Amino acid sequence: MAHPLLASDHDAATPIFAVTPESLATASSALSEAARAFAAAQGFEPKAGNHCLLPRADGGLEAVLFGVDPASAKRPDPFIAGKLPTVLPDGAYRLDGAWPEPALATLAWLLGGYRFEHYREPAKKRVRLVPPRGVDAEEVSRIAEAVTLGRDLVNTPANDLGPEEIEAAALRLAEKHGAQVESIVGDELLAQNFPMIHAVGRASPRAPRLIDLRWGDEAAPRVAIVGKGVAFDTGGLNIKPETGMALMKKDMAGAAAALALADMVMGAGLHLHLRVLVPAVENAISGSAFRPGDVLKSRKGLTVEIGNTDAEGRLILADALALADEEAPEIIVDFATLTGAARVALGPDLPPFYTQDDALAADLSRLGEAVNDPVWRMPLWPPYAKLLESKIADVNHISGGPFAGSVTAALFLTRFVEKAKSYAHFDIYGWTPAAKPGRPEGGEVQGARVIYAILKERFGRGHLPAPAPNVIG
Repeated sequence: MAHPLLASDHDAATPIFAVTPESLATASSALSEAARAFAAAQGFEPKAGNHCLLPRADGGLEAVLFGVDPASAKRPDPFIAGKLPTVLPDGAYRLDGAWPEPALATLAWLLGGYRFEHYREPAKKRVRLVPPRGVDAEEVSRIAEAVTLGRDLVNTPANDLGPEEIEAAALRLAEKHGAQVESIVGDELLAQNFPMIHAVGRASPRAPRLIDLRWGDEAAPRVAIVGKGVAFDTGGLNIKPETGMALMKKDMAGAAAALALADMVMGAGLHLHLRVLVPAVENAISGSAFRPGDVLKSRKGLTVEIGNTDAEGRLILADALALADEEAPEIIVDFATLTGAARVALGPDLPPFYTQDDALAADLSRLGEAVNDPVWRMPLWPPYAKLLESKIADVNHISGGPFAGSVTAALFLTRFVEKAKSYAHFDIYGWTPAAKPGRPEGGEVQGARVIYAILKERFGRGHLPAPAPNVIG
Protein backbone atom coordinates (compact mmCIF):
# COMPACT_ATOMS: atom_id res chain seq x y z
CA MET A 1 0.00 0.00 0.00
CA ALA A 2 1.32 3.42 -0.97
CA HIS A 3 2.41 5.77 1.80
CA PRO A 4 -0.21 8.52 2.30
CA LEU A 5 2.43 11.20 1.69
CA LEU A 6 3.36 9.79 -1.73
CA ALA A 7 1.71 10.64 -5.06
CA SER A 8 1.92 9.03 -8.49
CA ASP A 9 1.03 11.63 -11.14
CA HIS A 10 4.43 13.07 -12.10
CA ASP A 11 3.22 15.46 -14.78
CA ALA A 12 0.55 17.09 -12.57
CA ALA A 13 2.93 17.60 -9.63
CA THR A 14 4.53 20.96 -8.91
CA PRO A 15 8.33 20.86 -9.41
CA ILE A 16 10.59 21.73 -6.50
CA PHE A 17 14.00 22.88 -7.69
CA ALA A 18 16.95 22.27 -5.36
CA VAL A 19 19.14 25.35 -5.68
CA THR A 20 22.45 26.59 -4.39
CA PRO A 21 24.10 29.95 -5.11
CA GLU A 22 25.93 28.23 -7.97
CA SER A 23 22.91 26.46 -9.48
CA LEU A 24 20.23 29.14 -9.09
CA ALA A 25 20.74 30.59 -12.56
CA THR A 26 20.49 27.16 -14.21
CA ALA A 27 17.32 26.29 -12.31
CA SER A 28 15.80 29.68 -13.09
CA SER A 29 16.23 29.08 -16.82
CA ALA A 30 13.49 26.43 -16.59
CA LEU A 31 11.03 28.98 -15.14
CA SER A 32 8.77 31.46 -16.88
CA GLU A 33 9.89 35.06 -17.04
CA ALA A 34 7.14 36.01 -14.59
CA ALA A 35 8.31 33.36 -12.07
CA ARG A 36 11.90 34.59 -12.29
CA ALA A 37 10.74 38.14 -11.73
CA PHE A 38 8.65 37.08 -8.74
CA ALA A 39 11.59 35.26 -7.13
CA ALA A 40 13.76 38.32 -7.62
CA ALA A 41 11.07 40.62 -6.19
CA GLN A 42 10.82 38.37 -3.12
CA GLY A 43 14.54 38.68 -2.57
CA PHE A 44 14.93 34.90 -2.52
CA GLU A 45 18.37 33.75 -1.38
CA PRO A 46 19.29 30.11 -2.07
CA LYS A 47 20.44 29.31 1.46
CA ALA A 48 19.80 25.84 2.87
CA GLY A 49 16.18 25.58 4.03
CA ASN A 50 14.93 28.76 2.32
CA HIS A 51 12.00 28.36 -0.04
CA CYS A 52 10.04 30.49 -2.49
CA LEU A 53 6.59 29.67 -3.91
CA LEU A 54 6.32 30.83 -7.53
CA PRO A 55 2.72 31.47 -8.62
CA ARG A 56 1.17 31.09 -12.04
CA ALA A 57 -1.10 33.71 -13.52
CA ASP A 58 -4.17 31.57 -12.64
CA GLY A 59 -3.23 31.50 -8.96
CA GLY A 60 -1.76 28.00 -8.96
CA LEU A 61 1.88 27.13 -8.36
CA GLU A 62 4.35 27.05 -11.23
CA ALA A 63 7.25 25.82 -9.11
CA VAL A 64 9.05 26.00 -5.79
CA LEU A 65 12.65 27.06 -5.25
CA PHE A 66 14.31 25.40 -2.24
CA GLY A 67 17.80 26.05 -0.96
CA VAL A 68 20.07 23.09 -0.28
CA ASP A 69 23.66 22.90 0.93
CA PRO A 70 26.27 23.17 -1.82
CA ALA A 71 28.37 20.13 -2.54
CA SER A 72 31.32 21.88 -0.92
CA ALA A 73 29.55 22.13 2.45
CA LYS A 74 31.34 20.27 5.26
CA ARG A 75 28.23 18.46 6.51
CA PRO A 76 25.27 18.97 4.15
CA ASP A 77 22.00 17.88 5.73
CA PRO A 78 20.66 14.92 3.72
CA PHE A 79 17.30 15.37 5.47
CA ILE A 80 16.89 19.02 4.49
CA ALA A 81 13.91 18.06 2.26
CA GLY A 82 12.12 17.02 5.45
CA LYS A 83 11.34 20.69 6.03
CA LEU A 84 9.18 20.92 2.91
CA PRO A 85 6.00 19.20 4.18
CA THR A 86 5.86 21.75 7.00
CA VAL A 87 6.03 24.83 4.76
CA LEU A 88 4.32 23.89 1.47
CA PRO A 89 0.61 24.29 0.74
CA ASP A 90 -1.66 21.34 0.05
CA GLY A 91 -0.86 19.52 -3.18
CA ALA A 92 1.40 17.08 -5.03
CA TYR A 93 5.05 17.86 -5.74
CA ARG A 94 8.08 16.35 -7.42
CA LEU A 95 11.79 16.91 -6.92
CA ASP A 96 13.48 18.58 -9.85
CA GLY A 97 16.97 19.80 -10.56
CA ALA A 98 20.14 18.48 -8.93
CA TRP A 99 18.78 17.03 -5.70
CA PRO A 100 21.51 15.35 -3.65
CA GLU A 101 20.70 11.80 -2.46
CA PRO A 102 17.10 11.61 -3.74
CA ALA A 103 16.30 8.44 -1.75
CA LEU A 104 17.20 10.17 1.52
CA ALA A 105 15.30 13.26 0.40
CA THR A 106 12.22 11.11 -0.19
CA LEU A 107 12.57 9.45 3.22
CA ALA A 108 13.08 12.86 4.82
CA TRP A 109 9.85 14.07 3.21
CA LEU A 110 7.90 11.15 4.69
CA LEU A 111 9.52 11.50 8.11
CA GLY A 112 9.14 15.28 8.09
CA GLY A 113 5.44 14.95 7.33
CA TYR A 114 4.84 12.84 10.44
CA ARG A 115 2.27 14.14 12.92
CA PHE A 116 1.12 12.55 16.17
CA GLU A 117 -2.61 13.24 16.04
CA HIS A 118 -4.17 10.56 18.21
CA TYR A 119 -5.54 13.11 20.67
CA ARG A 120 -6.51 15.98 18.34
CA GLU A 121 -8.20 16.73 15.06
CA PRO A 122 -6.02 15.49 12.17
CA ALA A 123 -4.53 18.10 9.91
CA LYS A 124 -6.46 18.53 6.67
CA LYS A 125 -3.43 19.54 4.61
CA ARG A 126 -1.98 16.73 2.46
CA VAL A 127 1.42 17.53 1.01
CA ARG A 128 2.41 14.59 -1.19
CA LEU A 129 5.55 13.75 -3.13
CA VAL A 130 6.02 11.87 -6.40
CA PRO A 131 9.07 9.66 -5.73
CA PRO A 132 12.04 10.53 -7.93
CA ARG A 133 12.87 8.08 -10.70
CA GLY A 134 15.25 5.39 -9.53
CA VAL A 135 14.14 5.57 -5.90
CA ASP A 136 12.73 2.36 -4.40
CA ALA A 137 9.49 3.91 -3.16
CA GLU A 138 8.33 0.63 -1.61
CA GLU A 139 11.47 0.33 0.50
CA VAL A 140 11.39 3.98 1.56
CA SER A 141 7.70 3.65 2.47
CA ARG A 142 8.37 0.57 4.60
CA ILE A 143 11.13 2.32 6.51
CA ALA A 144 9.01 5.44 7.05
CA GLU A 145 6.04 3.41 8.26
CA ALA A 146 8.27 1.50 10.69
CA VAL A 147 9.60 4.78 12.08
CA THR A 148 6.02 6.01 12.39
CA LEU A 149 5.18 2.91 14.43
CA GLY A 150 8.07 3.63 16.79
CA ARG A 151 7.37 7.35 17.07
CA ASP A 152 3.69 6.72 17.82
CA LEU A 153 4.62 4.35 20.64
CA VAL A 154 7.05 6.80 22.22
CA ASN A 155 4.62 9.72 21.90
CA THR A 156 1.69 7.86 23.48
CA PRO A 157 1.30 8.86 27.15
CA ALA A 158 1.78 6.23 29.82
CA ASN A 159 -1.88 6.21 30.85
CA ASP A 160 -2.60 4.66 27.44
CA LEU A 161 0.64 2.72 26.98
CA GLY A 162 1.65 0.32 29.71
CA PRO A 163 3.34 -3.09 29.51
CA GLU A 164 0.16 -4.72 28.19
CA GLU A 165 -0.19 -2.14 25.42
CA ILE A 166 3.45 -2.62 24.40
CA GLU A 167 2.67 -6.31 24.12
CA ALA A 168 -0.41 -5.48 22.01
CA ALA A 169 1.80 -3.50 19.61
CA ALA A 170 4.08 -6.53 19.24
CA LEU A 171 1.05 -8.76 18.60
CA ARG A 172 -0.19 -6.43 15.85
CA LEU A 173 3.24 -6.47 14.27
CA ALA A 174 3.33 -10.26 14.45
CA GLU A 175 -0.05 -10.51 12.76
CA LYS A 176 1.11 -8.16 10.01
CA HIS A 177 4.17 -10.26 9.16
CA GLY A 178 3.24 -13.80 10.18
CA ALA A 179 5.50 -13.89 13.21
CA GLN A 180 5.09 -15.79 16.48
CA VAL A 181 4.76 -14.16 19.89
CA GLU A 182 4.93 -15.56 23.39
CA SER A 183 4.60 -13.47 26.55
CA ILE A 184 5.62 -14.36 30.10
CA VAL A 185 3.53 -12.27 32.48
CA GLY A 186 3.52 -11.45 36.19
CA ASP A 187 4.64 -14.11 38.66
CA GLU A 188 5.26 -16.50 35.78
CA LEU A 189 8.45 -14.49 35.29
CA LEU A 190 9.72 -15.95 38.56
CA ALA A 191 8.66 -19.46 37.59
CA GLN A 192 10.59 -19.17 34.30
CA ASN A 193 13.67 -17.52 35.86
CA PHE A 194 13.43 -13.83 34.97
CA PRO A 195 13.78 -12.48 38.52
CA MET A 196 15.10 -9.01 37.71
CA ILE A 197 12.33 -8.20 35.23
CA HIS A 198 9.84 -9.25 37.89
CA ALA A 199 11.55 -7.25 40.64
CA VAL A 200 11.53 -4.02 38.65
CA GLY A 201 7.89 -4.33 37.59
CA ARG A 202 6.24 -5.92 40.61
CA ALA A 203 5.33 -2.63 42.35
CA SER A 204 2.97 -1.61 39.57
CA PRO A 205 -0.61 -2.87 39.23
CA ARG A 206 0.24 -3.25 35.53
CA ALA A 207 1.90 -6.66 35.41
CA PRO A 208 5.48 -6.87 34.08
CA ARG A 209 6.13 -9.16 31.16
CA LEU A 210 8.73 -10.44 28.72
CA ILE A 211 7.55 -10.26 25.11
CA ASP A 212 9.25 -12.75 22.78
CA LEU A 213 8.68 -12.38 19.01
CA ARG A 214 10.15 -14.79 16.46
CA TRP A 215 10.14 -14.64 12.67
CA GLY A 216 11.93 -16.28 9.77
CA ASP A 217 13.54 -19.54 8.76
CA GLU A 218 14.81 -21.53 11.74
CA ALA A 219 17.85 -22.52 9.68
CA ALA A 220 18.79 -18.95 8.78
CA PRO A 221 21.40 -16.90 10.68
CA ARG A 222 20.04 -15.82 14.06
CA VAL A 223 19.74 -12.17 15.04
CA ALA A 224 18.39 -11.05 18.42
CA ILE A 225 17.10 -7.56 19.14
CA VAL A 226 16.40 -6.47 22.73
CA GLY A 227 14.49 -3.29 23.56
CA LYS A 228 14.06 -1.67 26.97
CA GLY A 229 10.31 -1.32 27.56
CA VAL A 230 9.88 0.77 30.70
CA ALA A 231 6.44 2.23 30.05
CA PHE A 232 6.96 4.85 32.75
CA ASP A 233 9.83 5.39 35.15
CA THR A 234 9.18 7.13 38.45
CA GLY A 235 12.68 6.22 39.55
CA GLY A 236 11.20 3.81 42.06
CA LEU A 237 12.08 4.43 45.70
CA ASN A 238 14.97 6.59 44.47
CA ILE A 239 12.23 8.78 43.05
CA LYS A 240 13.04 11.20 40.25
CA PRO A 241 12.58 14.95 40.70
CA GLU A 242 9.74 16.62 38.81
CA THR A 243 11.96 17.69 35.94
CA GLY A 244 13.42 14.22 35.58
CA MET A 245 10.02 12.53 35.46
CA ALA A 246 8.37 14.82 32.91
CA LEU A 247 9.43 12.85 29.81
CA MET A 248 9.45 9.37 31.29
CA LYS A 249 6.75 8.15 28.94
CA LYS A 250 9.68 7.85 26.51
CA ASP A 251 11.55 5.36 28.70
CA MET A 252 10.21 2.61 26.43
CA ALA A 253 11.88 4.13 23.33
CA GLY A 254 14.26 1.16 23.22
CA ALA A 255 11.28 -1.16 22.78
CA ALA A 256 9.89 1.18 20.12
CA ALA A 257 13.19 1.09 18.23
CA ALA A 258 13.32 -2.71 18.47
CA LEU A 259 9.78 -3.08 17.10
CA ALA A 260 10.44 -0.53 14.35
CA LEU A 261 13.57 -2.44 13.33
CA ALA A 262 11.60 -5.70 13.35
CA ASP A 263 9.01 -4.11 11.05
CA MET A 264 11.76 -3.14 8.59
CA VAL A 265 13.42 -6.56 8.68
CA MET A 266 10.23 -8.59 8.31
CA GLY A 267 8.76 -6.25 5.70
CA ALA A 268 11.87 -6.64 3.55
CA GLY A 269 11.97 -10.42 4.02
CA LEU A 270 15.62 -10.51 5.05
CA HIS A 271 17.23 -13.94 5.13
CA LEU A 272 17.63 -14.32 8.88
CA HIS A 273 15.89 -15.73 11.91
CA LEU A 274 14.77 -12.76 13.96
CA ARG A 275 14.10 -12.79 17.68
CA VAL A 276 12.86 -9.64 19.40
CA LEU A 277 12.82 -9.56 23.20
CA VAL A 278 11.08 -6.71 25.01
CA PRO A 279 11.04 -6.71 28.82
CA ALA A 280 8.04 -4.45 29.47
CA VAL A 281 7.50 -2.99 32.95
CA GLU A 282 6.42 0.09 34.84
CA ASN A 283 8.90 1.21 37.49
CA ALA A 284 6.38 2.30 40.12
CA ILE A 285 6.36 2.89 43.87
CA SER A 286 4.45 0.74 46.34
CA GLY A 287 5.05 -1.49 49.35
CA SER A 288 6.33 -4.21 47.03
CA ALA A 289 8.88 -2.02 45.23
CA PHE A 290 12.46 -3.24 45.13
CA ARG A 291 14.86 -1.21 47.30
CA PRO A 292 18.35 0.28 47.21
CA GLY A 293 20.64 -2.25 48.84
CA ASP A 294 18.59 -5.28 47.77
CA VAL A 295 20.46 -8.16 46.17
CA LEU A 296 18.73 -9.76 43.20
CA LYS A 297 19.59 -12.99 41.47
CA SER A 298 19.67 -12.71 37.69
CA ARG A 299 18.67 -15.23 35.04
CA LYS A 300 22.36 -15.78 34.33
CA GLY A 301 22.95 -16.67 37.99
CA LEU A 302 24.96 -13.56 38.89
CA THR A 303 23.84 -11.79 42.05
CA VAL A 304 23.30 -8.06 41.60
CA GLU A 305 23.40 -5.45 44.36
CA ILE A 306 20.97 -2.59 43.76
CA GLY A 307 22.73 0.74 44.03
CA ASN A 308 19.84 2.89 42.83
CA THR A 309 16.30 1.89 41.81
CA ASP A 310 16.34 4.59 39.12
CA ALA A 311 18.84 2.48 37.17
CA GLU A 312 16.20 -0.14 36.48
CA GLY A 313 16.62 -0.43 32.71
CA ARG A 314 19.88 -2.35 32.82
CA LEU A 315 18.32 -4.88 35.20
CA ILE A 316 15.48 -5.86 32.87
CA LEU A 317 17.83 -5.80 29.88
CA ALA A 318 20.24 -8.14 31.67
CA ASP A 319 17.65 -10.91 32.04
CA ALA A 320 16.52 -10.48 28.42
CA LEU A 321 20.09 -10.41 27.10
CA ALA A 322 20.91 -13.58 29.01
CA LEU A 323 17.97 -15.32 27.32
CA ALA A 324 18.98 -14.05 23.86
CA ASP A 325 22.57 -15.18 24.45
CA GLU A 326 21.54 -18.75 25.23
CA GLU A 327 20.98 -19.39 21.50
CA ALA A 328 24.44 -18.01 20.54
CA PRO A 329 23.08 -15.78 17.76
CA GLU A 330 25.22 -14.13 15.09
CA ILE A 331 24.36 -10.70 16.46
CA ILE A 332 22.65 -9.31 19.57
CA VAL A 333 21.69 -5.64 19.54
CA ASP A 334 19.97 -3.81 22.36
CA PHE A 335 18.34 -0.38 22.35
CA ALA A 336 17.74 1.44 25.63
CA THR A 337 17.16 4.93 26.98
CA LEU A 338 19.66 4.06 29.66
CA THR A 339 21.74 6.96 31.00
CA GLY A 340 21.73 10.72 31.26
CA ALA A 341 25.52 10.46 31.02
CA ALA A 342 25.17 9.56 27.33
CA ARG A 343 23.27 12.78 26.68
CA VAL A 344 25.87 14.83 28.59
CA ALA A 345 28.59 13.29 26.43
CA LEU A 346 26.96 13.37 23.00
CA GLY A 347 23.67 15.26 23.23
CA PRO A 348 20.23 14.07 22.14
CA ASP A 349 20.94 13.54 18.43
CA LEU A 350 24.00 11.28 18.46
CA PRO A 351 23.49 8.01 20.35
CA PRO A 352 26.58 6.23 21.61
CA PHE A 353 27.04 2.55 20.94
CA TYR A 354 29.34 0.01 22.55
CA THR A 355 30.76 -3.12 20.99
CA GLN A 356 33.92 -5.23 21.07
CA ASP A 357 33.45 -6.10 17.38
CA ASP A 358 35.61 -3.71 15.37
CA ALA A 359 34.11 -4.79 12.04
CA LEU A 360 30.60 -4.11 13.31
CA ALA A 361 31.72 -0.74 14.68
CA ALA A 362 33.18 0.22 11.30
CA ASP A 363 29.95 -0.78 9.55
CA LEU A 364 27.90 1.22 12.03
CA SER A 365 29.96 4.35 11.43
CA ARG A 366 29.94 3.93 7.64
CA LEU A 367 26.28 3.05 7.21
CA GLY A 368 25.09 5.43 9.93
CA GLU A 369 26.38 8.27 7.80
CA ALA A 370 25.06 6.71 4.58
CA VAL A 371 21.47 6.39 5.83
CA ASN A 372 21.61 9.50 8.05
CA ASP A 373 21.06 7.57 11.27
CA PRO A 374 24.25 8.72 13.00
CA VAL A 375 25.79 6.86 15.93
CA TRP A 376 29.13 7.18 17.72
CA ARG A 377 31.35 4.47 19.17
CA MET A 378 32.24 4.76 22.84
CA PRO A 379 34.83 2.61 24.64
CA LEU A 380 34.12 -0.46 26.73
CA TRP A 381 37.03 0.59 28.94
CA PRO A 382 37.95 -2.51 31.04
CA PRO A 383 39.52 -0.66 34.01
CA TYR A 384 36.15 0.96 34.73
CA ALA A 385 34.67 -2.45 35.50
CA LYS A 386 36.16 -2.07 38.99
CA LEU A 387 33.61 0.71 39.60
CA LEU A 388 30.89 -1.97 39.59
CA GLU A 389 32.40 -4.07 42.36
CA SER A 390 30.15 -5.04 45.26
CA LYS A 391 31.17 -6.13 48.75
CA ILE A 392 28.20 -8.46 49.15
CA ALA A 393 27.22 -9.61 45.64
CA ASP A 394 28.83 -10.59 42.34
CA VAL A 395 28.32 -7.09 40.96
CA ASN A 396 26.70 -3.75 41.71
CA HIS A 397 24.56 -2.51 38.86
CA ILE A 398 25.79 1.11 39.12
CA SER A 399 29.19 2.66 39.76
CA GLY A 400 27.94 4.91 42.55
CA GLY A 401 30.10 7.81 41.39
CA PRO A 402 29.85 10.72 38.95
CA PHE A 403 32.13 9.32 36.26
CA ALA A 404 31.61 7.27 33.06
CA GLY A 405 27.95 6.47 33.75
CA SER A 406 27.16 5.33 30.20
CA VAL A 407 30.37 3.28 29.97
CA THR A 408 29.80 1.46 33.26
CA ALA A 409 26.18 0.71 32.28
CA ALA A 410 27.46 -0.88 29.07
CA LEU A 411 30.12 -2.82 30.99
CA PHE A 412 27.41 -4.16 33.30
CA LEU A 413 25.36 -5.40 30.33
CA THR A 414 28.33 -7.13 28.69
CA ARG A 415 28.49 -9.52 31.67
CA PHE A 416 25.26 -11.09 30.41
CA VAL A 417 26.41 -11.78 26.83
CA GLU A 418 29.04 -14.49 26.28
CA LYS A 419 27.97 -16.79 23.44
CA ALA A 420 26.80 -14.36 20.78
CA LYS A 421 29.33 -13.82 17.97
CA SER A 422 28.75 -10.07 18.10
CA TYR A 423 26.99 -7.70 20.49
CA ALA A 424 26.21 -3.98 20.37
CA HIS A 425 24.52 -1.83 22.98
CA PHE A 426 22.87 1.50 22.03
CA ASP A 427 22.26 4.12 24.72
CA ILE A 428 19.64 6.18 22.86
CA TYR A 429 17.67 9.27 23.85
CA GLY A 430 14.54 8.44 21.83
CA TRP A 431 13.34 12.04 21.64
CA THR A 432 13.83 15.11 19.45
CA PRO A 433 13.69 18.12 21.81
CA ALA A 434 13.52 20.72 19.00
CA ALA A 435 12.17 20.10 15.51
CA LYS A 436 14.67 19.60 12.66
CA PRO A 437 14.12 18.70 8.99
CA GLY A 438 12.74 15.17 8.88
CA ARG A 439 12.66 14.99 12.67
CA PRO A 440 9.60 16.65 14.27
CA GLU A 441 9.71 17.42 17.98
CA GLY A 442 8.76 14.36 20.01
CA GLY A 443 9.46 10.65 20.01
CA GLU A 444 12.23 9.43 17.73
CA VAL A 445 13.49 6.06 16.53
CA GLN A 446 17.27 6.03 16.82
CA GLY A 447 19.65 3.32 15.68
CA ALA A 448 17.06 1.11 13.98
CA ARG A 449 17.68 2.29 10.42
CA VAL A 450 21.43 1.81 10.60
CA ILE A 451 21.06 -1.70 12.06
CA TYR A 452 18.55 -2.51 9.32
CA ALA A 453 21.10 -1.32 6.72
CA ILE A 454 23.74 -3.61 8.24
CA LEU A 455 21.42 -6.62 8.35
CA LYS A 456 20.32 -6.02 4.76
CA GLU A 457 23.94 -5.73 3.63
CA ARG A 458 25.10 -8.83 5.52
CA PHE A 459 22.18 -11.19 5.08
CA GLY A 460 20.27 -9.91 2.05
CA ARG A 461 16.71 -10.72 1.20
CA GLY A 462 15.23 -14.18 1.42
CA HIS A 463 11.63 -15.22 0.97
CA LEU A 464 8.75 -13.71 2.87
CA PRO A 465 7.21 -16.35 5.14
CA ALA A 466 3.51 -17.04 4.73
CA PRO A 467 1.47 -14.66 6.93
CA ALA A 468 0.06 -17.29 9.26
CA PRO A 469 0.67 -15.86 12.74
CA ASN A 470 0.87 -18.13 15.74
CA VAL A 471 0.11 -15.86 18.68
CA ILE A 472 0.33 -17.24 22.19
CA GLY A 473 -0.82 -15.07 25.09
